[in-house]
Amino acid sequence: MGRRLLFLGPPGGGKGTQAKLVTRALGIPHISTGDMLREAMESGSELGKRASEYMVVGDLVPDDLVVALVEERLARDDAAGGYLLDGFPRNLRQAEILTEVVGDDAINTIIYLCVDEDEVVERLLKRAEIEGRSDDNEETIRHRIEIFHGETEPLVTYYGDRVRRVEGTGSVEDIFCRVACELAS
Repeated sequence: MGRRLLFLGPPGGGKGTQAKLVTRALGIPHISTGDMLREAMESGSELGKRASEYMVVGDLVPDDLVVALVEERLARDDAAGGYLLDGFPRNLRQAEILTEVVGDDAINTIIYLCVDEDEVVERLLKRAEIEGRSDDNEETIRHRIEIFHGETEPLVTYYGDRVRRVEGTGSVEDIFCRVACELAS
């Protein structure tokens, strides 16, 4: 099995943009839990039906169900040569379940895009203005950053020496070059 990647970073840190570039460059699938949940619901699979029960009322899909979806997705042929996980795991419990179910080698490299909090706020406010997102105001953005620090950032310690810190400011091309250098090392 090839590269099994996870991108970490605060909301607005550039994970989605860099994930598209990396998956294209490496020829591996970009596996997004949001996309998987929508796909499972549309397919009418048993997991999709179970996930739908939570999503239609606005609840979070339980960790064990999300892990089952991820496990099912990682078993597909296109993931045999590697993959990039996006949006999962989001917390220590999900990481622990993923390790129990898939194994310790489910993720072999974590790219942690380090971006200053004020830079993130500025990016997301600009994106909100461009895309007309009224829900992205400074207060909600800072709250999402707090959640990231409390729930997702502990994954840096959990994954230890598999984490590669990459400066996430500058042009998209400059950041991609730094990511590519870390993946090459």
